[in-house]
Amino acid sequence: MEPHGRDLICTQDWSPDELRAVLDLAAEMKRDRFSDRWTSLLEHKTFLMFFFNPSVRTRLSFEAAATELGGHAQFMTPSAGRFKTEEQAGETIEDAAQVMSRYVAGIGIRILEDKVPYYGAGDEMVRQYAQWAEVPVVNMADDRFHPCQALADVMGWAEWLGGGPAQPDYDALRGKKLLLTWGSGALARSWCSVQAALLIASRFGMNVTLAHPPGYELDAEVTGWTKDNCSASGAAFEAVHDPESGYEGAHVVYSRNWVTPDAYQDGQFQKQAEIEKAMAYQGWTTTAERMALTDDAIFTHPMPVDRGSEVTDEVASGPRSAIYDVAENRLHVQKALMACLMAAGGDRNRG
Repeated sequence: MEPHGRDLICTQDWSPDELRAVLDLAAEMKRDRFSDRWTSLLEHKTFLMFFFNPSVRTRLSFEAAATELGGHAQFMTPSAGRFKTEEQAGETIEDAAQVMSRYVAGIGIRILEDKVPYYGAGDEMVRQYAQWAEVPVVNMADDRFHPCQALADVMGWAEWLGGGPAQPDYDALRGKKLLLTWGSGALARSWCSVQAALLIASRFGMNVTLAHPPGYELDAEVTGWTKDNCSASGAAFEAVHDPESGYEGAHVVYSRNWVTPDAYQDGQFQKQAEIEKAMAYQGWTTTAERMALTDDAIFTHPMPVDRGSEVTDEVASGPRSAIYDVAENRLHVQKALMACLMAAGGDRNRG
């Protein structure tokens, strides 16, 4: 299917061929970053970045991507308008999305953690904007999914395990083992990045091991999709509940703190309670000793890294750390995505 004019809310909504098309273009753009082929693709076009939650990498990478494509990224927060919520009157999503569509060629939305009253509310909002907008909507991270991070992740893994920088070999990922492990820490992180990683790894034929303490289960629907993806690609899925056994034979280690399924109570994100629960679990830090149990694995993380809790400095800054390459790839995959979705005009036929 032609990606022009489509939304990207979750990678599971796109076929493997569609994902590969964006990734292949991203690698080409990375190899020839400032080529005249790219620098006017979004000339005179604006991408609206609607941030309910802040982010260093997301804002910088989208702004740089728009600039390098000859366009403009416009920053906006909810405080810039009067938007309807359960507590206050204001503009509806239907009206806001359609007005925004008259001004810009694409809309990105970031909403998660303490900006939503219950798990899934952020994803619902992004999909409501996509329903009413007449331009592509890109999920810049909601409380369920982070598709741009997932694309940057898999590109980085395929570079490290395949053809080298800017030469990703996605076939090299097939049959490799991803360990996605809960990490100690006090940041009370949402599920979006880790769930996006599960989905993208399983779509590309990786064996997936999910490790976490009891009580830190992820979205059952997402883990179900992951299992289905693994079955479809001939890969294996397993879940373990101790901090060490999953490292055996791993090729990619992804350590990340995340909250429990009880993180939302009475419409509020229980951040302090989640921090206290997490700090009660010790011994879930990725260390050099645990990395030595792997098959010469790389360490990956979407950042910001909670050094000393999720992972030691020795690993995060070590010779097998892919964290900066993955962070850089946010720029390249988002350039490719924006070019595919918006370059030919950005609007879509609602039929």
